[in-house]
Amino acid sequence: MKKTAKALFISHGGGPLPLLGDPAHREMVSCLASMAASMPKPDALVVVSAHWEEKIPTITSGQRPSLIYDYYGFPAESYQIQYPCIGNPFLAAEIQRLLADSGIEARLDESRGFDHGVFVPLKIMYPEANIPCVQLSLINTLDPARHIAIGRALEELSQQNVLVIGSGFSFHNMKAFFAPEDEESRRLNHSFEEWLLKTCASREYRETERTEMLLHWDEAPGARFCHPREEHLLPLHVCYGVAQGPSSEQFRINIMNKESSFYVW
Repeated sequence: MKKTAKALFISHGGGPLPLLGDPAHREMVSCLASMAASMPKPDALVVVSAHWEEKIPTITSGQRPSLIYDYYGFPAESYQIQYPCIGNPFLAAEIQRLLADSGIEARLDESRGFDHGVFVPLKIMYPEANIPCVQLSLINTLDPARHIAIGRALEELSQQNVLVIGSGFSFHNMKAFFAPEDEESRRLNHSFEEWLLKTCASREYRETERTEMLLHWDEAPGARFCHPREEHLLPLHVCYGVAQGPSSEQFRINIMNKESSFYVW
């Protein structure tokens, strides 16, 4: 029997490359597709993408969001990708209300479209584009506590068969992606992935302990090598806030020759 998921953190790869048949993304594409097929279809999606930061949480509220091709230097076909899913203004307003009820000021944005942190993975997971979706921004202070609090405020959504997807990357050091591979970079990459797996999945921790670990993620081995800037990790904090418990499934994959991971709650 398929299990209903509350939240899902994914590593979304490099720009549009997962949709262009890039060999370094094949494992990611296969994992995303099989993961979506293994879960009941949600009634709506809320995607927290690493590629949108605002002063306060901001929610797309348009009925038919456009796509934002927020990448550069890729083939012409990369700028013709379509993903015509509809928005959900009612869900956007509900998210704003839930955040307000938790003392978190938020605003609606009717004009903003979906960036590639949304449409690239969704085109793989739900190619029919038949699930309404809204996007939720990060906060530009990049405070992990505030992002966990956002997730906690949205916990109620899981009771409505709304799936929260944190779209980031468990490894996001742009220089390292294109530098020659060496033993030290592999060690740091592996050390952080091991820490992240244990932090998210171990049932030995009390939730107060797990929360503290995620709040102080930058003290983990290899943390600042893997995340010189943490915007690609913080969608995971939102997902944890929604679930407030250990992840139920974990997927260790290779993307662009780096150890990466997905987490399901």
